[in-house]
Amino acid sequence: MKHRIVVLGAGYAGAFAAGNLARRLSSADTEITVVNAVPDFVERMRLHQLASGQDLAFRKLADIFAGSGVRLRLARVTGVDPERRTVALNGKDGEDGGGELAYDTLLYTLGSSVAHQGVPGVAEYAFDVTGLSAALRLRERLAGLREGGTVLVVGEGLTGIETATEFAESRPDLSVALAARGELGAWLSPKARRHLSQAFDRLGITVHEHTSVEAVEPARAVAAGGTSLPADVTVWSAGFAVHPIAATSGLEVVESGQIAVDRTMRSVSHPDVYAAGDCAYAIGEDGRPLPMSCASAGSTNMQATAAIIARLTGGEVPTIGLKYHGNHISLGRHDAIFQMVDGDVRPKSWYLGGRTAARLKSGVLKGAGWGIVHPTFGLPKRKRRLATGSERVGVEAAA
Repeated sequence: MKHRIVVLGAGYAGAFAAGNLARRLSSADTEITVVNAVPDFVERMRLHQLASGQDLAFRKLADIFAGSGVRLRLARVTGVDPERRTVALNGKDGEDGGGELAYDTLLYTLGSSVAHQGVPGVAEYAFDVTGLSAALRLRERLAGLREGGTVLVVGEGLTGIETATEFAESRPDLSVALAARGELGAWLSPKARRHLSQAFDRLGITVHEHTSVEAVEPARAVAAGGTSLPADVTVWSAGFAVHPIAATSGLEVVESGQIAVDRTMRSVSHPDVYAAGDCAYAIGEDGRPLPMSCASAGSTNMQATAAIIARLTGGEVPTIGLKYHGNHISLGRHDAIFQMVDGDVRPKSWYLGGRTAARLKSGVLKGAGWGIVHPTFGLPKRKRRLATGSERVGVEAAA
């Protein structure tokens, strides 16, 4: 019987991992299945562009995995039973319907969604750009705003900054503001912070610093102290949260709900389960948890797939670098900031900004997308076969 590898989620981490596994493991004794709720590969890093009104073409996962040996199952994951090694699914009628899917090795990459943080009104009235359906809903709402309409972005992180600048550039007829709990760009170097401030001034974005939003209403947000911030549309980008499936399944998780993993991205409670991307609580080389980001998805999925392949084929598990190198922030289509950080995640004194940084960011996005939509690129002529049971036991003992 073939060894069944199931990958949950086909975002940046899951889609790339599935292609990597298919490139390097022989289909003679492995079977790779990807479970995803939607039929498209969604470039999450570009959803703020979609919401702003830009037309983006998303590739079908069926086309991406065609000829790769990866099986695609369109369904929503509703639960995981790590004791029985099964995944509960809720899908459409027919071949991609609900039921259970059994696995021998599970790679959990279900990502994250918006964190409401218990703020009243966020779930009912706020919009976000953490998923395709959410971005399309926001796009429709923005399209209905007339000249002079107000948009408030809550959150001064990467998503908030990119969303505010994209909206201000794409819709100069709207009044765009950003509410920051601290100082705008406080985590950047002084020069990069000045660049960011100048970009906000150029785009006409109003910044409310040291402003904590405590409630969202249909036409405004209410800050601490009762200050009213007008908003025909409130976009919530004040953090991310993972789905509670991992916690309710019995997998060991941390307070955030992320799966607790070892250095190889293996669950500390269930050795046949691996996690990568936002849902993995991975400690970087600096001793700090990796942030929820596309960069972290890349390094953690490479470590997870390398560990899976090594353990299944009797090889030595390699160590992939888990280092956060910096922040690359789009400021509309023609400006950006590339800020490197040191080993303690402190900003280095130099940064790259302007059109050069924007072109670099565009190249990063295109490169990430290209790598995923070409899952069999570099396909070896001879793929690795699975090791025997005794060979795997020897490797496990050495590890």
